[in-house]
Amino acid sequence: MKSIIQQIAVQNREIENREAGISQAEIEDPSTSNNRRNFLKKAALGGVALGGLMNLSIEDTIAQTTSGISRASSPSDLKITDMRYAVTSVLGGTAIIRIDTNQGIYGLGEVRDGADVRYALMLKSRILGLNPCSVEMIFKIIKQFGGQGRQAGGVCAVEMALWDIAGKAYGVPAYQLLGGRYRNSVRLYADTPGGKSREEQIERVKYRIEDQGYTWLKMDLSINSLRGIPDTLVNAEFWKGGQYDTRDYMGYGNTKHPFTQIQITDKGLEELVKIAEEARNLLGWDIPISTDHYGHFDLNNGIRLGKAVEKYRLAWLEDMISWEYTDQWKTITDALETPTTTGEDIYLLKNFKPLIDIHAVDIIHPDLASSGGLLETKRIADYAEENGVAMAMHQAGTPVSFMACVHCAAATQNFLALEHHSVDLSWWEDLVTMTDGNPIIQRGFAPVPESPGLGIELNEDVIKEHLDRRDKSFFAPTDEWNEKRAHDRIWS
Repeated sequence: MKSIIQQIAVQNREIENREAGISQAEIEDPSTSNNRRNFLKKAALGGVALGGLMNLSIEDTIAQTTSGISRASSPSDLKITDMRYAVTSVLGGTAIIRIDTNQGIYGLGEVRDGADVRYALMLKSRILGLNPCSVEMIFKIIKQFGGQGRQAGGVCAVEMALWDIAGKAYGVPAYQLLGGRYRNSVRLYADTPGGKSREEQIERVKYRIEDQGYTWLKMDLSINSLRGIPDTLVNAEFWKGGQYDTRDYMGYGNTKHPFTQIQITDKGLEELVKIAEEARNLLGWDIPISTDHYGHFDLNNGIRLGKAVEKYRLAWLEDMISWEYTDQWKTITDALETPTTTGEDIYLLKNFKPLIDIHAVDIIHPDLASSGGLLETKRIADYAEENGVAMAMHQAGTPVSFMACVHCAAATQNFLALEHHSVDLSWWEDLVTMTDGNPIIQRGFAPVPESPGLGIELNEDVIKEHLDRRDKSFFAPTDEWNEKRAHDRIWS
C-alpha cells in the first residue's frame, strides 16, 4: 500500500479514537444530563455487531440489536404498493423516488445525477406486490436492468429505498442491517471546482477549510485551465467543444482518452504544476488533496502529469482514463507513487474485480447510485479490503443518496472518505430533516444516524422550491408504469 493511503488510514483512526474519547468523557461528566448520557451510550452501542457484542452469545446479540424494533410493524406482511418521484434541480436534475407499502411505511431512494427517472419507473411493475424487506431477492430480479454509469440509476434507487423501508420496519438504522458499524461519523471530502481564476479557486478552498471545517479536499487539475495559454497543448483546437460537452456523441466529451491525441506540452505541465503547488502552499501538508477532471488524453500524458505533481503528495489521481482499461490502469499505477483511483461509473462487484485482482488502482471509488446500492457497494468494499485495496466513495446528488452512502461507509472498514459535491448549495441540507435530530454535516463529517432506515424525512416545501424546471409533478401518480409488458428472463 502506498504511503499516502497508510497515512490517511492512520489519520482516520486517530480521529475516530479521539471522538470516542470525547464521547466517553462526556458520559462520565457529572454535569451531563441523563438524556444526553443515554444517547451517547446508545451511540456507542451502535456498532455492537462489530465491537461491544463480539463476546456475547448469539441470543444476547440478537436481543440487543433488535431491542428497538417497532412492534406496530409486521415486516413479513409488508407489500410494495406504489412508486412515485420528484425531480430536484440538484446538479441539473436528480430524481428522488418514494416506494410505498400497505402498512404506511415508505422508503426513499435516488436516481443518480444526470440519469433519467424512467430508469426507476420501468422497474415499478417488476416489484409491485413484493415484500420490500426481501432486498437481496428483489435486487436479483431487477439488477439485469442496470448498466454502467447512469444506466444503473434506477436499480440503485430502488435498492436504497428498500433498505430505508426494511430499517423502518425493524426499527434499526440501515447500517445495522449491513452488519453494524465501524465508526460514529463519516469523513467527507469537499469537491472544489475551479473558479474563473486561480484567485477564485483559492477563495473557494479557504472557504471550505476555514469556514466549513473540511479536512479533505478534491480539486480539478484540468487542461481546461490551459485554455487561452499558448503552446500548452497539442491538438486541442480540433476538439473545441470542451470536456463537458456531452451532447455531441462523437465530440470530445464522449471520446475516450486514447482516441483524442491531445498532449500536454512541457509548458502546459508547468502551468498545471503551479495549480497543485498553490493549493499545497495554501493548505499545508496535513490536509489530503485529491484531484480529478484532467481531460481526455492518453495514459502516457497521464503518467507525465502524475510524475510532474508527485512532490505535492496528492491523495489520489482520479479517472485519468476510462475505468474499463484495466491493463492501462495497471501501467499508470505502477509508474507513479501517487495513489490512483477509478470506479464512479462501474456497476456491480463483478466489474470491479478485474481492477482489484491485479491492483490496477490503489483505491476503488464507487458511486453507490451506480455501483448497485448499499449491499453491493459493501460487497465491493469487502472484496477490495481482502486484497489490500482501500475505498473512497463518489457522491454527487441529494441528501438521499448521501445518507445511503453514510450508512454504507459506516459499515465498511477500508473506507477513507465520502465526497460532498454540493457544498455551495445553501439549501441542499434543508431538503431533508434528520430524524435523530443531529445535523446532516458537522465540520466536515457526517454523523452516523441512530434512527431507523436511512434516518431522513423529506422537507417537502423545500423540495417544491427546488424542483427541476422540466418536471414539476412532485410525487404524482405513476399508474402508467404499473403493468409489466415484457418477459424479462435473460437465459433460455
